[in-house]
Amino acid sequence: MNLGIEGKRALVTGASRGIGRAIALGLAREGAKVAGVARSEQELGSLLNQIGGESAGHAVKAIDLMEDGAPGALLNWLARDFGSPDIVAHNLGGAHGVTHPFPTASEWRRVWRLNLEIALEINRIVIPEMQKRGWGRVVHVSSIAPIRGRSSVPYATLKAAVNGYVAGLGRAVAADNVVVTAVMPGAVLTEGNKWAALSAKDPSAAADYAAQRLAIKRFGRPEEVSDLVVFLCSERASFAPGALIPIDGGTW
Repeated sequence: MNLGIEGKRALVTGASRGIGRAIALGLAREGAKVAGVARSEQELGSLLNQIGGESAGHAVKAIDLMEDGAPGALLNWLARDFGSPDIVAHNLGGAHGVTHPFPTASEWRRVWRLNLEIALEINRIVIPEMQKRGWGRVVHVSSIAPIRGRSSVPYATLKAAVNGYVAGLGRAVAADNVVVTAVMPGAVLTEGNKWAALSAKDPSAAADYAAQRLAIKRFGRPEEVSDLVVFLCSERASFAPGALIPIDGGTW
């Protein structure tokens, strides 16, 4: 299937490992020019080599988007060195160490910034440019947590906010052929995440969790999520504005 994104410029946040890296690799395989962003310069360098390097039109930038002004600095870099993206895959998220049900205001703000505010700052600039061009794809990596209710309160709350934002914004810009969507992964085993830690510490407990909570009886792989994201970044996703798509292995 021709996804129709050869030569499109794609920004991927959280691109150094896991789902984000798999998304960057998948977009590059489809001929998109990828700008990968994350904190680790070393891992980004490895990604850049893997997708073909700067000579193939790709770029990477090591930046901590949690810092004040960092999204603006990223957008300035894109404008100067890469161009306004046609595709954005927002892959930042997590509890940021805030797992108890009664966070302080400052803890709420940290989780809010990581899971939604950074994406809001980026979208506010790049989506109007997509509207002018009459083509754009924006995919948010959300979570099944707001639906299944088995995650920390702040994380699940902010992912619910992502879903509401995507549903509304997707409809607001659909007439301009800008398709905004979200995927909602479940338990995906990626380097450094809690499922990897549990699998290393207690393989039996990890296997029991997967057997009891996932209909597929195993954890997901990054590529299983990224393949769906790449499709949603494509010309073929034109009829999916505001779509919220679970990809969770049949989580109970």
